[in-house]
Amino acid sequence: MSEVTATDAARRFADLLDSVEHDGERYTIIRHGRAVAQIEPVTRGRGADAKSLLRRHPPDPTWATQLAETRGLLMIERREKAAG
Repeated sequence: MSEVTATDAARRFADLLDSVEHDGERYTIIRHGRAVAQIEPVTRGRGADAKSLLRRHPPDPTWATQLAETRGLLMIERREKAAG
């Protein structure tokens, strides 16, 4: 990933965007010696990627029970409608 000063990025913004779009380049924008932003290609998610992620991280079997218990602790607050 290339580093570019904020001033240089502002001057060459169209060129940076072309490089990101066409060449897949990634840039870190530096202002006053600190990284403040990154410009990189947008990744397009695919259903296959989501399915793969879910397969690698199976659901926690106790989660549904814990959720039900937590909901049981909540108190529903009734609110009166304001006179209109």
